[in-house]
Amino acid sequence: MKLYCLKGACSFVPHVALEWTGAEYQAELVSRDFIKSAEFLALNPRGAVPLLVDGDLALSQNQAILHYLDEKYPEAKLFGSKTLRDKAKAARWLAFFNSDVHKSFVPLFRLPSYAEGNEELTRIIRQQAAEQILNQLATANEHLESHIFFGENISVADVYLYIMLNWCRLLGLDFSHLEQLSPFMQRVEANAGVDAVRIAEGLKG
Repeated sequence: MKLYCLKGACSFVPHVALEWTGAEYQAELVSRDFIKSAEFLALNPRGAVPLLVDGDLALSQNQAILHYLDEKYPEAKLFGSKTLRDKAKAARWLAFFNSDVHKSFVPLFRLPSYAEGNEELTRIIRQQAAEQILNQLATANEHLESHIFFGENISVADVYLYIMLNWCRLLGLDFSHLEQLSPFMQRVEANAGVDAVRIAEGLKG
C-alpha cells in the first residue's frame, strides 16, 4: 500500500492509521505542486491528499480511507474498539472533525478570491473563521472534561483533532482557555504510532 500525503496535513490521520495496522506500507510526502501534476491527477482528479493506493484501488477522502483500513485490519481497532456501538461513537466524532471543524479552517489557509486585496474583508473573514473554530473546539473540550479520548481508546478521531490543534498552534490561534485540549494533545503524542509518524513527517522537535 502507498499513501500520498502532505506534511502535517489531514493526511496525517491515515498515515497514523497505517502505522497502527502494522502492515507494510509506503508513505510518500509530496508537494502541493505535485498533487496538481498530470501524474497525480491520473490517480485522483481532485488533486488532493490523502490518497491511498492498494493494488488497483486508488482511494481518496479521509473517511473512506479510514473505514477501508478498519475493515481490512479489524484487529488494529482504528476506531478504538471492535464493537459496533463504540465504533459508531468514534465515527461520529471523526465525521464532526472531518466535515465540520476542518472546513472552518479553509479561510485561514486559503482566502476566498472575492476577498483578495480587501484588507478589511480579509480581517472579518479570518476573525469569523477563528471564532467558529474555537466554538467547535469548545464542544470537543466539553467531551474531554469527562473522557480521555473520543473512542473507548485512542482512535483515528483523536488523531484528526490532534492534527487540527497543531494547525491552531501554527496559525497562532490560542485555545488555552479550553483547558482540556493541551493535555489531550500530550496524551495523543504519547502514542507510539503517532510519535513515529510525527518523526516521519518532520513534525517533532
